[in-house]
Amino acid sequence: ILIATGGQPFLPAIPGIEHAITSNEVFDLPQMPRRVLIVGGGYIAVEFAGILNGLGAEVTLCYRGEQILRGFDDDVRQHLHDEMVKKGIRLMLHSDVDRIDCNSDGVREVSLTSVAETTRHNFDAVLYATGRVPNSANLGLHEIGVALDKAGGVQVNPFGQTNVPSIHAVGDVTNRIALTPVAIREGAALATTLFGPTQTQADLTVVPSAVFSLPPIGTVGLSETEALKQHEKIDIYQANFRAMRQTLSGGDERTLVKLIVDSASQRVLGAHMVGADAPEIIQGLAIAIRMGATKADFDATVALHPSAAEEFVTLRDKTTRSR
Repeated sequence: ILIATGGQPFLPAIPGIEHAITSNEVFDLPQMPRRVLIVGGGYIAVEFAGILNGLGAEVTLCYRGEQILRGFDDDVRQHLHDEMVKKGIRLMLHSDVDRIDCNSDGVREVSLTSVAETTRHNFDAVLYATGRVPNSANLGLHEIGVALDKAGGVQVNPFGQTNVPSIHAVGDVTNRIALTPVAIREGAALATTLFGPTQTQADLTVVPSAVFSLPPIGTVGLSETEALKQHEKIDIYQANFRAMRQTLSGGDERTLVKLIVDSASQRVLGAHMVGADAPEIIQGLAIAIRMGATKADFDATVALHPSAAEEFVTLRDKTTRSR
């Protein structure tokens, strides 16, 4: 038996939550909302903030944390924050929703609590993007003894097998790396394990990811914080610039590129980019990082000019940080 039921949006139990929508319902709205509140600070929240802002809505993003995109490199988080604000998106950090009321005109009256005060705001739609949970309820797993984590994720060994030997699971229902290509890779590895010549694990040591925000993010490998936890000393190479397309068009959007290098071995541990085409560029760098490329390998690579991608092979100024 293979469990591959994915995940579903999480909604907190607050008064009036029935007046909110999720990433499921947002595609079926009968009309474009003029004022939108997005609750959350992850992938889905910042992506829909960019989409709705680009369609002309007045967008407010409310997040209870200190900065959007928890788990990403701190410079990446701050850079996207600044660019979103420049595009007219209102970001309310350290804030959360207490309750949602809906009046006779369909307007959502939202009570928002920040560090200092509680305020009331009106919106035409409230979109919750506060994470997803494994879609494991009502499958009878508890009754037959399949081990689940606290969030309901099906627990598996490296080969996708649960504690019940005949039952396996892959993808978001396991509550690990919730990305489509990861689920595909896990499924392929399980098929080889069950029906192929040998047991196979999905190699998830280097997993590139993208956030299709405006501007988009591409990232692979370790963040600066993660790298310092694993290595005594690291070198940081970074550039913040206006790409040529912005310069020629008079735009003010800035691009960030960042490399994180182990000082001892000079192996590149992480590559991060915020800017146009970042996901396309990072996919190629993921191959190099997975193969163990060093900073010298990057430096020896001829730049493709003019492009934003060439910045990754022309970075020279470094900052060294120690644990």
